[in-house]
Amino acid sequence: MNKNIFTEKEASEYIGMSRSFLRQDRMNGYRKTRTPGPDFVKFGRSIRYRKEDLDTWINMHLVNRSF
Repeated sequence: MNKNIFTEKEASEYIGMSRSFLRQDRMNGYRKTRTPGPDFVKFGRSIRYRKEDLDTWINMHLVNRSF
């Protein structure tokens, strides 16, 4: 099965960031001094992350070092 929706734990493992980072981003929103987290989906009290949003977030932080 190809997974397209991730739980918080699965999303944090997929992007290599802590669950705390994801939680703080959701609770605090955008802050100039903090890297914004990926977009998420909320179903009632359940939080889920779409694979395409996680991939987009990863690509937004790509540093191209080619000279």
